[in-house]
Amino acid sequence: MPPPPHQPDHAAVLAEVRAVRRAGVVRLRGLAVPELLRIARERPGARGEPTGPAVERLLRDAVTGIGGGTLQAAAEYTLGLAQGTRDWPPADRRRRAAEVYGVSVERFRKHHELMVLDQVTEQIVGLAGRAPAAAPPHEGPAAAGRPGLAAAHRVVEPRVHGRAVPVTLHVHSVDLLRDVDVVVSPSNTYFVLPAPYKSSVAATLRRAGARTDATGGVVEDRIHDELRDWSARHGLPGRAALPGTVAVTSAGALADQGVRRIYHLAVAVPRPGTNDYDVQPADITRAVDRAFRQLAEESGRHDPPLTSICLPLLGAGRGGLPALESFGALWTAVEAELARGADWDIHFVVRRHARADLLERLLATAGRRSDGIASAGPQGPV
Repeated sequence: MPPPPHQPDHAAVLAEVRAVRRAGVVRLRGLAVPELLRIARERPGARGEPTGPAVERLLRDAVTGIGGGTLQAAAEYTLGLAQGTRDWPPADRRRRAAEVYGVSVERFRKHHELMVLDQVTEQIVGLAGRAPAAAPPHEGPAAAGRPGLAAAHRVVEPRVHGRAVPVTLHVHSVDLLRDVDVVVSPSNTYFVLPAPYKSSVAATLRRAGARTDATGGVVEDRIHDELRDWSARHGLPGRAALPGTVAVTSAGALADQGVRRIYHLAVAVPRPGTNDYDVQPADITRAVDRAFRQLAEESGRHDPPLTSICLPLLGAGRGGLPALESFGALWTAVEAELARGADWDIHFVVRRHARADLLERLLATAGRRSDGIASAGPQGPV
Protein backbone atom coordinates (compact mmCIF):
# COMPACT_ATOMS: atom_id res chain seq x y z
CA MET A 1 0.00 0.00 0.00
CA PRO A 2 1.58 3.33 -1.02
CA PRO A 3 2.28 5.82 1.75
CA PRO A 4 -0.20 8.66 2.13
CA PRO A 5 0.81 11.84 0.30
CA HIS A 6 2.78 14.39 2.24
CA GLN A 7 0.49 17.18 3.42
CA PRO A 8 2.16 20.57 2.96
CA ASP A 9 2.21 23.21 5.64
CA HIS A 10 -0.48 25.81 4.95
CA ALA A 11 1.60 28.71 6.24
CA ALA A 12 4.59 27.76 4.09
CA VAL A 13 2.44 27.48 0.96
CA LEU A 14 0.71 30.78 1.72
CA ALA A 15 4.06 32.54 2.07
CA GLU A 16 5.11 31.26 -1.36
CA VAL A 17 1.77 32.24 -2.95
CA ARG A 18 2.33 35.74 -1.59
CA ALA A 19 5.78 35.72 -3.15
CA VAL A 20 4.22 34.82 -6.50
CA ARG A 21 1.76 37.69 -6.11
CA ARG A 22 4.63 40.13 -5.67
CA ALA A 23 6.81 38.73 -8.46
CA GLY A 24 4.16 37.64 -10.96
CA VAL A 25 4.07 34.46 -13.00
CA VAL A 26 6.56 35.83 -15.54
CA ARG A 27 9.29 35.50 -12.88
CA LEU A 28 8.38 32.03 -11.64
CA ARG A 29 11.47 30.40 -13.11
CA GLY A 30 13.82 32.36 -10.86
CA LEU A 31 11.56 32.47 -7.81
CA ALA A 32 12.34 30.37 -4.74
CA VAL A 33 9.09 28.48 -4.15
CA PRO A 34 10.26 25.01 -3.09
CA GLU A 35 6.96 23.90 -1.54
CA LEU A 36 4.90 24.90 -4.58
CA LEU A 37 7.42 23.22 -6.87
CA ARG A 38 7.36 20.01 -4.83
CA ILE A 39 3.55 19.89 -4.92
CA ALA A 40 3.50 20.68 -8.63
CA ARG A 41 6.01 17.94 -9.50
CA GLU A 42 4.27 15.30 -7.40
CA ARG A 43 1.15 15.67 -9.51
CA PRO A 44 0.54 13.17 -12.32
CA GLY A 45 2.24 14.06 -15.57
CA ALA A 46 4.37 16.84 -14.08
CA ARG A 47 7.60 14.96 -13.36
CA GLY A 48 10.50 16.66 -15.11
CA GLU A 49 8.42 19.69 -16.07
CA PRO A 50 10.33 23.01 -15.78
CA THR A 51 9.75 25.09 -12.66
CA GLY A 52 7.77 27.92 -14.24
CA PRO A 53 5.20 25.89 -16.22
CA ALA A 54 4.75 23.33 -13.43
CA VAL A 55 4.02 25.91 -10.73
CA GLU A 56 1.86 28.01 -13.04
CA ARG A 57 -0.25 24.97 -13.93
CA LEU A 58 -0.67 24.22 -10.23
CA LEU A 59 -1.76 27.80 -9.55
CA ARG A 60 -4.21 27.77 -12.44
CA ASP A 61 -5.75 24.49 -11.29
CA ALA A 62 -6.04 25.88 -7.76
CA VAL A 63 -7.73 29.07 -8.94
CA THR A 64 -10.08 27.12 -11.22
CA GLY A 65 -11.00 24.97 -8.22
CA ILE A 66 -12.44 28.04 -6.50
CA GLY A 67 -15.43 27.61 -8.78
CA GLY A 68 -15.96 30.96 -10.46
CA GLY A 69 -17.45 34.21 -9.23
CA THR A 70 -15.74 37.27 -7.85
CA LEU A 71 -13.35 35.24 -5.72
CA GLN A 72 -11.91 33.42 -8.72
CA ALA A 73 -11.77 36.58 -10.83
CA ALA A 74 -9.95 38.45 -8.07
CA ALA A 75 -7.51 35.56 -7.65
CA GLU A 76 -6.76 35.55 -11.38
CA TYR A 77 -6.00 39.27 -11.39
CA THR A 78 -4.06 39.13 -8.13
CA LEU A 79 -1.67 36.46 -9.41
CA GLY A 80 -1.53 37.63 -13.03
CA LEU A 81 -3.39 34.59 -14.36
CA ALA A 82 -6.17 36.56 -16.06
CA GLN A 83 -5.79 36.92 -19.80
CA GLY A 84 -3.37 39.70 -20.68
CA THR A 85 -2.21 40.37 -17.11
CA ARG A 86 0.78 38.07 -16.61
CA ASP A 87 3.29 40.91 -17.12
CA TRP A 88 1.34 43.55 -15.16
CA PRO A 89 3.06 45.17 -12.17
CA PRO A 90 1.69 43.99 -8.81
CA ALA A 91 0.11 47.38 -8.11
CA ASP A 92 -1.91 47.23 -11.35
CA ARG A 93 -3.02 43.67 -10.63
CA ARG A 94 -4.09 44.65 -7.13
CA ARG A 95 -6.04 47.64 -8.43
CA ARG A 96 -7.92 45.53 -10.95
CA ALA A 97 -8.68 42.88 -8.33
CA ALA A 98 -10.04 45.60 -6.04
CA GLU A 99 -12.39 46.69 -8.84
CA VAL A 100 -13.79 43.16 -8.98
CA TYR A 101 -14.99 43.58 -5.39
CA GLY A 102 -15.86 47.23 -5.85
CA VAL A 103 -13.66 48.41 -2.99
CA SER A 104 -10.69 50.72 -2.64
CA VAL A 105 -7.20 49.39 -3.25
CA GLU A 106 -6.29 49.92 0.39
CA ARG A 107 -9.31 48.04 1.68
CA PHE A 108 -8.64 45.21 -0.76
CA ARG A 109 -5.01 45.00 0.39
CA LYS A 110 -5.97 44.81 4.06
CA HIS A 111 -8.96 42.50 3.81
CA HIS A 112 -9.98 40.90 0.52
CA GLU A 113 -6.48 40.08 -0.72
CA LEU A 114 -5.75 38.08 2.43
CA MET A 115 -8.92 36.06 1.88
CA VAL A 116 -8.17 35.53 -1.82
CA LEU A 117 -4.63 34.26 -1.25
CA ASP A 118 -5.77 32.09 1.65
CA GLN A 119 -8.41 30.46 -0.55
CA VAL A 120 -5.87 29.82 -3.31
CA THR A 121 -3.62 28.22 -0.70
CA GLU A 122 -6.47 26.02 0.53
CA GLN A 123 -6.99 24.77 -3.02
CA ILE A 124 -3.27 24.06 -3.45
CA VAL A 125 -3.12 22.11 -0.19
CA GLY A 126 -6.17 20.16 -1.33
CA LEU A 127 -4.51 19.37 -4.66
CA ALA A 128 -1.34 18.11 -3.00
CA GLY A 129 -0.87 14.44 -3.82
CA ARG A 130 -4.27 14.23 -5.50
CA ALA A 131 -4.79 13.45 -9.18
CA PRO A 132 -6.84 15.96 -11.17
CA ALA A 133 -10.48 15.02 -11.66
CA ALA A 134 -10.98 12.71 -14.60
CA ALA A 135 -12.40 14.30 -17.70
CA PRO A 136 -15.75 13.01 -18.98
CA PRO A 137 -15.59 10.56 -21.90
CA HIS A 138 -14.79 12.09 -25.29
CA GLU A 139 -13.40 15.25 -23.68
CA GLY A 140 -9.77 16.23 -23.55
CA PRO A 141 -7.70 16.74 -20.42
CA ALA A 142 -8.52 20.45 -20.41
CA ALA A 143 -12.04 19.52 -19.31
CA ALA A 144 -10.81 18.05 -16.02
CA GLY A 145 -11.75 20.20 -13.07
CA ARG A 146 -13.60 22.67 -15.26
CA PRO A 147 -16.42 24.49 -13.43
CA GLY A 148 -19.93 24.53 -14.86
CA LEU A 149 -20.98 27.37 -17.12
CA ALA A 150 -22.48 30.33 -15.29
CA ALA A 151 -25.89 31.64 -16.35
CA ALA A 152 -25.80 34.39 -18.96
CA HIS A 153 -29.01 35.92 -17.60
CA ARG A 154 -29.90 36.57 -13.98
CA VAL A 155 -32.96 38.14 -12.40
CA VAL A 156 -32.50 40.03 -9.14
CA GLU A 157 -35.35 41.59 -7.18
CA PRO A 158 -34.11 44.47 -5.03
CA ARG A 159 -36.71 46.22 -2.91
CA VAL A 160 -37.09 49.86 -3.88
CA HIS A 161 -39.15 51.92 -1.46
CA GLY A 162 -41.16 48.97 -0.26
CA ARG A 163 -41.71 47.08 -3.49
CA ALA A 164 -39.77 44.31 -5.17
CA VAL A 165 -38.53 45.34 -8.61
CA PRO A 166 -37.24 42.66 -11.00
CA VAL A 167 -33.93 43.65 -12.60
CA THR A 168 -32.38 41.50 -15.32
CA LEU A 169 -28.60 41.17 -15.60
CA HIS A 170 -27.32 40.12 -19.03
CA VAL A 171 -23.79 38.71 -19.03
CA HIS A 172 -22.78 38.88 -22.68
CA SER A 173 -21.98 41.31 -25.46
CA VAL A 174 -24.55 44.06 -25.97
CA ASP A 175 -25.29 42.96 -29.55
CA LEU A 176 -26.79 39.70 -28.24
CA LEU A 177 -29.68 41.47 -26.51
CA ARG A 178 -33.15 40.34 -27.54
CA ASP A 179 -36.57 41.95 -27.04
CA VAL A 180 -35.39 45.00 -25.10
CA ASP A 181 -37.10 48.15 -26.38
CA VAL A 182 -34.36 50.68 -25.61
CA VAL A 183 -30.62 50.10 -25.32
CA VAL A 184 -28.46 52.84 -23.85
CA SER A 185 -25.14 53.55 -25.57
CA PRO A 186 -22.37 55.72 -24.09
CA SER A 187 -21.17 58.55 -26.31
CA ASN A 188 -18.65 61.33 -26.32
CA THR A 189 -20.01 64.86 -26.21
CA TYR A 190 -19.50 65.24 -29.98
CA PHE A 191 -21.77 62.26 -30.69
CA VAL A 192 -19.12 60.76 -32.95
CA LEU A 193 -19.30 56.97 -32.99
CA PRO A 194 -16.13 54.86 -32.80
CA ALA A 195 -15.08 52.74 -35.77
CA PRO A 196 -17.27 49.64 -36.06
CA TYR A 197 -14.35 47.23 -35.70
CA LYS A 198 -13.64 48.36 -32.14
CA SER A 199 -14.87 46.55 -29.03
CA SER A 200 -16.70 49.28 -27.09
CA VAL A 201 -20.45 49.20 -26.49
CA ALA A 202 -21.01 52.05 -28.95
CA ALA A 203 -18.90 50.39 -31.66
CA THR A 204 -20.60 47.04 -31.11
CA LEU A 205 -24.06 48.58 -31.44
CA ARG A 206 -23.02 50.46 -34.56
CA ARG A 207 -21.72 47.24 -36.12
CA ALA A 208 -24.78 45.22 -35.13
CA GLY A 209 -27.18 47.90 -36.37
CA ALA A 210 -25.67 48.12 -39.86
CA ARG A 211 -27.32 46.46 -42.86
CA THR A 212 -24.91 44.17 -44.68
CA ASP A 213 -24.88 42.19 -47.91
CA ALA A 214 -24.27 38.47 -48.33
CA THR A 215 -20.51 38.95 -48.05
CA GLY A 216 -20.71 41.01 -44.86
CA GLY A 217 -20.06 44.33 -46.57
CA VAL A 218 -21.89 47.30 -45.04
CA VAL A 219 -24.79 48.44 -47.19
CA GLU A 220 -26.26 50.93 -44.73
CA ASP A 221 -24.57 52.24 -41.57
CA ARG A 222 -27.96 53.08 -40.09
CA ILE A 223 -27.13 54.07 -36.50
CA HIS A 224 -24.11 56.13 -37.55
CA ASP A 225 -26.09 57.93 -40.26
CA GLU A 226 -29.06 58.69 -38.01
CA LEU A 227 -26.84 60.01 -35.23
CA ARG A 228 -25.00 62.23 -37.72
CA ASP A 229 -28.35 63.57 -38.95
CA TRP A 230 -29.50 64.17 -35.37
CA SER A 231 -26.35 66.19 -34.70
CA ALA A 232 -26.90 68.22 -37.88
CA ARG A 233 -30.51 69.00 -36.94
CA HIS A 234 -29.40 70.24 -33.53
CA GLY A 235 -26.50 72.31 -34.83
CA LEU A 236 -23.82 70.13 -33.24
CA PRO A 237 -21.38 69.14 -36.02
CA GLY A 238 -17.95 70.34 -34.95
CA ARG A 239 -18.94 71.35 -31.45
CA ALA A 240 -19.65 69.51 -28.24
CA ALA A 241 -23.00 69.02 -26.58
CA LEU A 242 -23.38 69.45 -22.85
CA PRO A 243 -22.62 66.29 -20.84
CA GLY A 244 -25.88 64.53 -20.07
CA THR A 245 -27.45 65.22 -23.47
CA VAL A 246 -29.45 62.33 -24.96
CA ALA A 247 -29.66 61.65 -28.70
CA VAL A 248 -32.13 59.10 -30.07
CA THR A 249 -31.81 56.86 -33.11
CA SER A 250 -33.46 53.71 -34.33
CA ALA A 251 -31.78 50.38 -33.66
CA GLY A 252 -31.10 49.68 -37.33
CA ALA A 253 -30.72 45.98 -38.03
CA LEU A 254 -31.07 45.25 -34.32
CA ALA A 255 -34.81 45.70 -34.86
CA ASP A 256 -34.74 42.10 -36.10
CA GLN A 257 -33.83 41.14 -32.51
CA GLY A 258 -36.62 43.16 -30.94
CA VAL A 259 -34.48 46.21 -30.09
CA ARG A 260 -36.38 49.34 -31.12
CA ARG A 261 -34.42 52.41 -30.03
CA ILE A 262 -30.86 53.40 -29.14
CA TYR A 263 -30.39 56.22 -26.64
CA HIS A 264 -26.94 57.78 -27.02
CA LEU A 265 -25.88 59.40 -23.75
CA ALA A 266 -23.16 62.07 -23.88
CA VAL A 267 -21.07 61.21 -20.82
CA ALA A 268 -17.48 61.15 -22.11
CA VAL A 269 -15.70 64.49 -22.46
CA PRO A 270 -12.63 64.22 -24.74
CA ARG A 271 -9.41 65.37 -23.11
CA PRO A 272 -7.70 67.84 -25.49
CA GLY A 273 -4.53 66.57 -27.13
CA THR A 274 -5.05 62.96 -26.03
CA ASN A 275 -7.08 59.87 -26.88
CA ASP A 276 -8.54 59.84 -23.37
CA TYR A 277 -11.85 60.91 -21.88
CA ASP A 278 -13.09 62.35 -18.62
CA VAL A 279 -16.32 60.92 -17.24
CA GLN A 280 -18.01 62.41 -14.19
CA PRO A 281 -20.48 60.28 -12.20
CA ALA A 282 -22.83 63.26 -11.92
CA ASP A 283 -23.03 63.43 -15.72
CA ILE A 284 -23.94 59.74 -15.85
CA THR A 285 -26.75 60.25 -13.33
CA ARG A 286 -28.03 63.28 -15.22
CA ALA A 287 -27.90 61.49 -18.57
CA VAL A 288 -29.73 58.40 -17.30
CA ASP A 289 -32.40 60.59 -15.71
CA ARG A 290 -32.91 62.32 -19.07
CA ALA A 291 -33.05 58.94 -20.78
CA PHE A 292 -35.97 57.98 -18.55
CA ARG A 293 -37.68 61.28 -19.38
CA GLN A 294 -37.21 60.57 -23.08
CA LEU A 295 -38.59 57.07 -22.61
CA ALA A 296 -41.67 58.40 -20.83
CA GLU A 297 -42.20 61.03 -23.52
CA GLU A 298 -42.08 58.72 -26.52
CA SER A 299 -43.27 55.41 -25.07
CA GLY A 300 -46.93 55.94 -25.93
CA ARG A 301 -46.15 56.96 -29.51
CA HIS A 302 -45.07 53.41 -30.30
CA ASP A 303 -47.25 50.38 -30.83
CA PRO A 304 -46.78 48.51 -28.60
CA PRO A 305 -45.47 51.13 -26.13
CA LEU A 306 -41.82 51.13 -25.11
CA THR A 307 -41.53 49.51 -21.69
CA SER A 308 -37.99 48.16 -21.24
CA ILE A 309 -34.54 49.74 -21.12
CA CYS A 310 -31.05 48.23 -20.86
CA LEU A 311 -28.02 50.06 -19.48
CA PRO A 312 -24.32 49.17 -19.69
CA LEU A 313 -21.82 50.37 -17.08
CA LEU A 314 -21.34 53.85 -18.50
CA GLY A 315 -17.81 55.21 -18.20
CA ALA A 316 -16.33 51.92 -16.97
CA GLY A 317 -14.37 51.33 -20.18
CA ARG A 318 -12.27 54.07 -21.77
CA GLY A 319 -13.80 56.50 -19.29
CA GLY A 320 -11.76 54.86 -16.54
CA LEU A 321 -14.42 54.74 -13.83
CA PRO A 322 -14.38 51.73 -11.49
CA ALA A 323 -17.40 49.50 -11.98
CA LEU A 324 -18.62 50.35 -8.48
CA GLU A 325 -18.61 54.08 -9.18
CA SER A 326 -20.28 53.67 -12.57
CA PHE A 327 -23.06 51.52 -11.17
CA GLY A 328 -23.56 53.88 -8.25
CA ALA A 329 -24.11 56.77 -10.66
CA LEU A 330 -26.49 54.68 -12.79
CA TRP A 331 -28.47 53.35 -9.85
CA THR A 332 -29.01 56.82 -8.38
CA ALA A 333 -31.10 57.72 -11.44
CA VAL A 334 -32.71 54.28 -11.78
CA GLU A 335 -33.76 54.16 -8.13
CA ALA A 336 -35.16 57.69 -8.27
CA GLU A 337 -37.24 56.75 -11.32
CA LEU A 338 -38.55 53.58 -9.69
CA ALA A 339 -39.27 55.44 -6.44
CA ARG A 340 -41.60 57.73 -8.39
CA GLY A 341 -43.67 54.66 -9.23
CA ALA A 342 -42.39 54.07 -12.77
CA ASP A 343 -43.02 50.56 -14.02
CA TRP A 344 -40.19 50.17 -16.52
CA ASP A 345 -38.56 46.80 -17.13
CA ILE A 346 -34.93 47.45 -16.09
CA HIS A 347 -31.97 45.57 -17.58
CA PHE A 348 -28.20 45.87 -17.17
CA VAL A 349 -25.64 44.35 -19.53
CA VAL A 350 -22.02 43.45 -18.72
CA ARG A 351 -19.55 41.16 -20.43
CA ARG A 352 -17.91 39.49 -17.44
CA HIS A 353 -19.46 37.34 -14.75
CA ALA A 354 -17.28 39.00 -12.12
CA ARG A 355 -18.99 42.30 -12.84
CA ALA A 356 -22.39 40.64 -12.83
CA ASP A 357 -21.56 39.20 -9.39
CA LEU A 358 -20.67 42.71 -8.22
CA LEU A 359 -23.91 44.18 -9.57
CA GLU A 360 -25.93 41.39 -7.97
CA ARG A 361 -24.42 42.15 -4.57
CA LEU A 362 -24.86 45.90 -5.01
CA LEU A 363 -28.50 45.51 -6.01
CA ALA A 364 -29.20 43.50 -2.87
CA THR A 365 -27.47 46.14 -0.77
CA ALA A 366 -29.23 48.98 -2.59
CA GLY A 367 -32.56 47.32 -1.88
CA ARG A 368 -31.88 47.19 1.85
CA ARG A 369 -30.69 50.80 1.86
CA SER A 370 -33.72 52.09 -0.03
CA ASP A 371 -36.12 50.35 2.33
CA GLY A 372 -34.32 51.88 5.27
CA ILE A 373 -34.46 55.33 3.71
CA ALA A 374 -38.10 54.94 2.77
CA SER A 375 -39.10 54.02 6.32
CA ALA A 376 -37.00 56.67 8.02
CA GLY A 377 -38.81 59.30 10.01
CA PRO A 378 -37.54 62.27 12.02
CA GLN A 379 -36.14 59.88 14.62
CA GLY A 380 -34.54 57.57 12.04
CA PRO A 381 -35.74 54.20 10.79
CA VAL A 382 -38.90 52.89 12.42
